[in-house]
Amino acid sequence: MSKYFKNLVTGGLGFLGTNLINKLLNSGENVLCIDNCSTGQIENIKESWDNKSFHFIKHDVLDPIDFNVERIWHLACPASPLHYQLDPVNTARTIFIGTENMLRLAKKYDARILIASSSEVYGNPTIHPQHEDYKGNIKINSKRSCYVVGKRFAESLCYDYQRMHNLEIKIARIFNTYGPKMSIKDGRVVSNFITQALKNEPITIYGDGKQTRSFCFVEDLIEALIKTMECDYSNPLNLGNPFEISILDLAKMVKDKTSSDSKIVFNPLPEDDPLKRCPNIKKAKEILKWEPNISLEKGLELTINYFKNKIN
Repeated sequence: MSKYFKNLVTGGLGFLGTNLINKLLNSGENVLCIDNCSTGQIENIKESWDNKSFHFIKHDVLDPIDFNVERIWHLACPASPLHYQLDPVNTARTIFIGTENMLRLAKKYDARILIASSSEVYGNPTIHPQHEDYKGNIKINSKRSCYVVGKRFAESLCYDYQRMHNLEIKIARIFNTYGPKMSIKDGRVVSNFITQALKNEPITIYGDGKQTRSFCFVEDLIEALIKTMECDYSNPLNLGNPFEISILDLAKMVKDKTSSDSKIVFNPLPEDDPLKRCPNIKKAKEILKWEPNISLEKGLELTINYFKNKIN
């Protein structure tokens, strides 16, 4: 018989994966972490390495794996455009084949499975803020499509498995998240701004900076993921912070909090970069009894302190 684990976390060396694993271990649960080490960082999990409840296997979700598990947290896939656009074909294969492999495993052991979907499924939205019933505004031939369309298809595949095999499916549509254990080479806006500011390098804004985002501190997001896994609701849930800020104002805030001498510079906006992205979290509030608690100001301070230790 296959060895039993209560939790299997794919992509467990990544930003969200390591924060989730630490939370699960601190709750006294055992965890099997699998990661192909392509973008994840071993050092992210070093404090758990000697924990007898933690197990790690270097493994790519493109290949099937067989362990008796109770809950599957499927996070494996590069989430930064910088990374997922490097090999878009492999990104699409990772999302589809990796998700199917995890669904097959869930079916075999009657496990509950949570899929990390993304706000990217809404594309460049024409309604604001975005709610779960919004069908989105996407292109299938852009550089982002491997991830955007891939995540939409992964959701569809999950519900096909639910209908055919009565699986317990959880879909978390994750909006921009930041915090400790982000890579300084993550490539997304918060890590870029903090790294540039701490090094007194130019802070690069793409476009005019008027585009807006909302940012959720990772501690809040992990709490939401756990509540999503434990609830009985099976339709998609937006998980994020509805506080909205322009990219230019974010750059100014980071510059101020780091006491940086960096200049703010403007570069062309990348293809199909959304102009607005903000979650409607009414359903999360009602179903999960959850909403973010950590302000952007406080979260940035915690993240900046983490990056200082990494850069110095």
